[in-house]
Amino acid sequence: MNLNRDVTIEFLGHSTFKVTTPGGKVLLIDPWVQGNPACPERLKTFDRLDAMLITHGHFDHIGDTVKIYGSHEVTAVCIFETGVWLNGKGVKKAMGMNKGGTVEVAGVKVTMVHADHSCGILDDGKIIYGGDPCGYVIELENGFKLYHAGDTNVFGDMKIIAELYGPDLAMLPIGNMYTMSPREAAYACRLLQPKYVIPMHYGTFPILTGTPEELRKLTSDLTKMEVLPLKPGEKLA
Repeated sequence: MNLNRDVTIEFLGHSTFKVTTPGGKVLLIDPWVQGNPACPERLKTFDRLDAMLITHGHFDHIGDTVKIYGSHEVTAVCIFETGVWLNGKGVKKAMGMNKGGTVEVAGVKVTMVHADHSCGILDDGKIIYGGDPCGYVIELENGFKLYHAGDTNVFGDMKIIAELYGPDLAMLPIGNMYTMSPREAAYACRLLQPKYVIPMHYGTFPILTGTPEELRKLTSDLTKMEVLPLKPGEKLA
């Protein structure tokens, strides 16, 4: 599958993506690979990384941040409170920010936006406060914009995300139980109006029952939008 935008998006399973930008930078979104049963073994280590983006502190999104930082020492963008926790774990380049803020990292613009979820961090058997969950709008060097929604329900301000940032491609959870199901994700598509949608956060565990086929059926009238389901290890380039 070809986006023709000089960007490569590789799905590592669950909600984890490796994005290679037009400028050759490598971004890792929601770094959970070692314990991720959907991630192919060959993709669990990295020759190069330029930045990590963390949507929230649940284990299946933040799980390998500290270990990966130990190997690559790259900036880890996250909500402020999660950044403080990561600092305490030795991640000196944690860039704690907050919603509405935009930073430049690895040559791209990253804007933190809202997500409707929870954000407790499991630390030594206890849940500690990790700040709010979030999503990101990432503007690449050539102007192409990605929206990674993180774990979320649909919320009305997705329309604001569309109006302010106009993402070309949206990565949306569809699994149900802990996030949107295809029904809510289809409504999110109507609010966001992206050209492309990559479903995520489904099928990793039996309880995550939503499917891309359901999402495609529920958005069949959106003729200007394409649903692009990826299997773990597949790429859009």
